[in-house]
Amino acid sequence: MKKTVLFWLILGLFGFVCLPWHMTDGGILDARWVTDGTASTGLFASIAGQWWLTPVGLTLLGALIIQLSVIDPVRRARLTLGTSVFGLVLLAVQGLVIVRAGPRILETLLTSETILAGQPGMGAGAAVCALALLFSSTISISQSGKGQGDAFVVNTIGLIVALVAIFVFFPVIHILVRAFEVDGGYALTEFFPRFFSSDIWGLGCLIRDRSCGVAINSLFLAVMTGAGTTLLGLSFALIFTRTDFRAKTVLRILTVLPIITPPFVIGLALILLFGRAGTVTEFFADLLGWEATRWLYGFWGIYFAQLLSFTPIAFLVLIGVVQGVSPSMEEASQTLDADRWQTFRFVSLPLMRPGLANAFLLGFIESLADFGNPLVLGSGYNVLSTDIYFAIVGAVADPAKAAILAIALLTLTLSAFMAQRIWLGKKSYATITGKADSGQNASLNPVLKWVCYGTALPWAALTVVVYSMIIFGSFVKLWGYNHSFTLDHYIRAFGIDFTTGRWTGVAWDSYFTTLTISSVAAPLTAVVGLSTAYLLVRQKFVGKDAFEFSTMLSFAIPGTVIGVSYIMAFNFPPIELTGTSIILIIVFVFRNMPVGVRGGIAAMSQLDKSLDEASITLGANSFTTVRRVILPLMGPAILAALTYSFVRAITSVSAVIFLVSAKHNMATSFIVGRVENGEFGLAIAYSAVLIITMLAAILILQLLVGTRRLRRSDRVQQA
Repeated sequence: MKKTVLFWLILGLFGFVCLPWHMTDGGILDARWVTDGTASTGLFASIAGQWWLTPVGLTLLGALIIQLSVIDPVRRARLTLGTSVFGLVLLAVQGLVIVRAGPRILETLLTSETILAGQPGMGAGAAVCALALLFSSTISISQSGKGQGDAFVVNTIGLIVALVAIFVFFPVIHILVRAFEVDGGYALTEFFPRFFSSDIWGLGCLIRDRSCGVAINSLFLAVMTGAGTTLLGLSFALIFTRTDFRAKTVLRILTVLPIITPPFVIGLALILLFGRAGTVTEFFADLLGWEATRWLYGFWGIYFAQLLSFTPIAFLVLIGVVQGVSPSMEEASQTLDADRWQTFRFVSLPLMRPGLANAFLLGFIESLADFGNPLVLGSGYNVLSTDIYFAIVGAVADPAKAAILAIALLTLTLSAFMAQRIWLGKKSYATITGKADSGQNASLNPVLKWVCYGTALPWAALTVVVYSMIIFGSFVKLWGYNHSFTLDHYIRAFGIDFTTGRWTGVAWDSYFTTLTISSVAAPLTAVVGLSTAYLLVRQKFVGKDAFEFSTMLSFAIPGTVIGVSYIMAFNFPPIELTGTSIILIIVFVFRNMPVGVRGGIAAMSQLDKSLDEASITLGANSFTTVRRVILPLMGPAILAALTYSFVRAITSVSAVIFLVSAKHNMATSFIVGRVENGEFGLAIAYSAVLIITMLAAILILQLLVGTRRLRRSDRVQQA
């Protein structure tokens, strides 16, 4: 480990001496800073007058000297740890205190012309130095005997904690402090009356002709959505794993269609089907003489759309969990004369509790954070996400109100998180122990099988109808009014001039940008999410519960708030990222990371720790154990993380609507712009192309990741 510390310290000194400390105008790959005559590296900027950078370089040099001169390993590790942590603190303080406009604090003391001139945000040199100091600190912790002496585990914990602190807590704090803002100042006493107001927590809906507070509306909708999506997801998972249903491939495609749909499209399709003048509504009105109503607008419409949108998330979490239930336990139950229903109820279902709890939690949080469906179908049924949006971009912007509503949303999320932990308790749900079994899953009893069919297949049929309408709408001149066939929408969006070889369609630029950013963000999201799940399931460390909740924070806050908080945090030093593709990648990674975390926890909870212990006993370290033992058994979780992060990066709108730029425009921002201009045909045609693109990407991911082989053959035991 000494060689590893030396490597990082030398790399840090290289970054300080040879790389630009501040961000360059052309980005990381721009090399013009070498010849522009400006002292850009940390060393030369220090010599040129930015003396506050010097201590960072000195701490790196000091830690290197300690590594080379101190013989006792424990003393060397402790001295290196103290020096490296001190360097990290200095690096953070100088970046936070001195911005482009000069010093933020201590203006009377920091009066030199160099300080008053300010400094831009941190660049490649500062990033390399920060990484070097971070890893030299974490490796030193393991060398000093902490963290069970496992450098891989301590490094992973340190890196994820640092990333979550910078890209989740740091931006969120910028907007949450606005909750205490009153008339340009801050007052703690004004917060509580505003937070506990009847507009947020009122129970007026229990009284006739009164409305509930926005938080109560959101809570009721989230509970209903979480329960509904979990039951539907479980029905699909059981059909796939415990029945001989012939059209599983078609059903699998239908289960992922809703999560690869761009925003507003499902809501718009439901309006044209079930709205007051919708196709289905008018059909039944003419056939049965029913009066056309606006039932779709309000709670039921939002709930309907959210069931369509979020059931695939529950299915992606539950499919791996249902597959992981050991056939041996089910066979033992039947050997003891239990029938198939008793086996499912008392053996299989209790072992699925981690997956059910995680699926419900994801559905609950997705409902709270959903922005598109309530915006299109709300019509008076106010929820937290839309109220936050209008508090930020409304005619009278009120960031303080938006922050208070965001805290209310976090309160609901924390409550759901704690309820999940209490329900799961400390029981063991491990079913994969490495011992051989027959590989025959117990089939469902006839009643349960037909219940699953009766819930899942109508949902699948409705999905077919909705997406048929979407495809139909892309080939007509004006959906709902003029149904003449045309290809104009596709030609305008994705036209190609074959004579000149030019991409003439107006959507090509945002299309390629979206694919590039999503392809980079997806594997990063999977790595961060599954690494976090590994730490939470397999390791014990101080602050583990707080760490687990912090990983859900960005997922719980509506994307609108995340987007605004990123602008507030990263529009000025020490980290300037607005207008770049990096900020889009980062927001996707940490916004979608919790799905990888929850899916990984659900899948890893079924892997007995004896598998890890056997690997370590045979001489493998933690990294080798993860790579050779755990990852091969995590196929469904890896596929879920990759799939979800890729498609959500393409379909996300609320988190990126404030972060896109002319140079880096995303597909969803382009679609929203077309919808606002009334160009529905173009928006739907673009959405159809995105759906086909994402389906192809999912199939490729399935081939690359493969399927998890838990036993010689995964068969369903026939009745």
